[in-house]
Amino acid sequence: MRGGTSKGCMFLKEHLPSDQKEWDKIFLQVMGDPDPKQIDGMGGTVSSNNKVVIVWKSEEENVDIEYLVGQIIVGKSQVDFKSNCGNMTAAVGPFAVEEGLVEVTGNSTTVKLLNRNTNKFINVEVPCENGSIAIEGDCKIAGVDGTDPELKVNFLNPAGAKTGVLLPTGKPLDILDIEGIGKIEATILDVSNPMVLVRAEEVGLKGTESPDEVNANKKASELLEKIRGTAACMMGFAKDLKDATDNSPAVPKVGVFTKPQAFKTIDNTNVLADEMDICVRVVSVFKCHKACPLTSASSISVAAFLEGSLINKDLGGVKEGQTNVRIGHPSGVMTMYPDIQIENDEIKLPGVAVQRTARRIMEGTVFIKD
Repeated sequence: MRGGTSKGCMFLKEHLPSDQKEWDKIFLQVMGDPDPKQIDGMGGTVSSNNKVVIVWKSEEENVDIEYLVGQIIVGKSQVDFKSNCGNMTAAVGPFAVEEGLVEVTGNSTTVKLLNRNTNKFINVEVPCENGSIAIEGDCKIAGVDGTDPELKVNFLNPAGAKTGVLLPTGKPLDILDIEGIGKIEATILDVSNPMVLVRAEEVGLKGTESPDEVNANKKASELLEKIRGTAACMMGFAKDLKDATDNSPAVPKVGVFTKPQAFKTIDNTNVLADEMDICVRVVSVFKCHKACPLTSASSISVAAFLEGSLINKDLGGVKEGQTNVRIGHPSGVMTMYPDIQIENDEIKLPGVAVQRTARRIMEGTVFIKD
C-alpha cells in the first residue's frame, strides 16, 4: 500500500510466524536486502519505499487496531522497529476497513489505532461507501500524483513517543558541541518520533535544494549525521556517534529549515514563498527524503508554535489566530494542525492532525526462500 508519501508491505500478524525472531529474515527477503538495488525483492531502494507494517485486531479497550512498523535499512541486513511511520499510519486505517477488521459506520469510519513502536494512539477518519473504503476522491497531497479520498490522521498525545517527554533535554533550544565543527544551535523534540532541527545555513545548505543535491553534498551530509548522532547520544539512543550510525540510523531524524523561499519541486513545479510558513529538508536513514516524513512534519509544526524553539525564534513567532503550519518540502507543501495548550505553565499536546491519502496498490503472495 501507499500511505501518504511512503510505500510498504502490509502483513496481518496472524499470517506471520508466532516467534517474532523469525520476522527479520522474512522482511529482508521480501524487500531484497542487503542488495542496495533490491533487485530480488519488493523494495524501492529508498527509505520511504521500504516499510513493512504488521497489523492485528486489538483486545485493548477503546482500540480497534494495533500495528507495528518496520523500517528496512537499504543495503543492510537490518530492520529497525524503533520508530513509527506517520505516512504508513495513514494506510493502516483503510487496510483495516478493507480487511474487515473494523465495522464500517456510514460515510466515515474512525479507526482507533495503537502504534506498538511508540505505544501512542492515532485516530484515522476513513471515508467509506458501499460498506468499504471510498475509492474516488478530490484530495491531492504533495508528492503523489492524482487525487484520492481524504484521510484525516490525528496523532493523539504524540509528545514523548520514544523518550516520554516533549523536550528530551528539558529545553526548547540547545547548543550542540559538534565534533570537529564547534557549537550549533538546535531544537530537539519528540513528537511521534524524536527529531533534531538546525538551520540550513549552519550546515552549508540553502534549505531549498533537491534531495539529490543534498545527498551529493558530502560535507553537509557528514555534518548532519554528526548532528543527528550527537542528539541521539543526548537522548539516550546511542553511546557515541558510531553507535548512533550503526545501531540507531532511523532515530532521531535530522532536519534543516529556512525561512520561506521559492523553490522547484522534484517534479519541476514552482512553489512560491508565500505558499509556506517554513521550508524544510529532512534526512531519513542517511538520505534526504523526497517529501517530508509525517512524524517529522509533526515535530516541525510543534516547534514552529513552541516559544523559545529555534524555528519559532527565527520565524518571529506565530501570528495571532494561526492554527496551522504550512511546510514547504521537496515535493510541495503540506499543512499540519498542532494543538498546543498551556496549562499551569505546562505544555500540553492533545494532538497533531494532518490531511493524507492512501491506496492499496496490489494484493497477493510474495515468495521467499526457507
